[in-house]
Amino acid sequence: MSNAKPLILVSNDDGITSKGILTLVNVMKRIGDVLVVAPNSPQSGMGHAITVGESLRLEENFIFEDVQAFECSGTPADCVKMARHFVLKGQRQPDVVVSGVNHGSNTSISVLYSGTMSAAIEGAIEGTPAIGFSLCDYSHDADFSHTEAYIEKITREVLAKGLPKGVALNVNFPPASQGPIQGIRICRQANAKWVEEFDQRFDPNGRRYFWMVGAFVNFDKGEDNDEWAIANNYVSVVPCQFDLTAHTAIPLLNQDWSILDRADSAHPEVSEYRIPGKEDRA
Repeated sequence: MSNAKPLILVSNDDGITSKGILTLVNVMKRIGDVLVVAPNSPQSGMGHAITVGESLRLEENFIFEDVQAFECSGTPADCVKMARHFVLKGQRQPDVVVSGVNHGSNTSISVLYSGTMSAAIEGAIEGTPAIGFSLCDYSHDADFSHTEAYIEKITREVLAKGLPKGVALNVNFPPASQGPIQGIRICRQANAKWVEEFDQRFDPNGRRYFWMVGAFVNFDKGEDNDEWAIANNYVSVVPCQFDLTAHTAIPLLNQDWSILDRADSAHPEVSEYRIPGKEDRA
């Protein structure tokens, strides 16, 4: 690998043999030196799980032409950790972490459950600019080709401009069947959620089991969110962070809770919590 080119770490949650990661690797090869560390089996819906209390396995895989690649028995977050702290230990670290291209949507609340985005968030935790890419198409023969030019543009922009500290981008593409993409929109996460039901079933031995079903419900009527962007054939880009603190709730709780030691109110870090802004850019 040459220091003249950016070093790009690629991972995903659909597994190292998925169609989406092949698309991502092929695009990244146009931009820089590529290292792949990805799960050896599908890890969708794993969120930011990590493997503790059991062993991890890591094996080199020669599935990609001219690209060093490893398959890992762990989760997407495990893969990024293994890449940084084992495969690249004592060596140059990635200039950007990219994850995907996920086979299915990761808009709105899905970002919390997404293994794709957890690989990207793990990169952000380590201080590396990171992007998770997803295609909003669950069909078996989904077409990823229309995503390639936008993946390249967005990745090059991040490499050139950087991202605020602790931020990863959640990028979603509309399906090719919707027609030509209209452009890129910087969005917020839509106010939407999965409304689950549990279908009770019985196996051949008469033992009960459950299958989670349900529907995705969008409560958001705005035109500045990721669900609107996808519905209107834009690429949605949502900046995400791993700090889940509800910053605006801190002064409210300090003011309203009677169980607090009021002596603490003299400390600005408790009573006047500052909401991070542009000055926190890395």
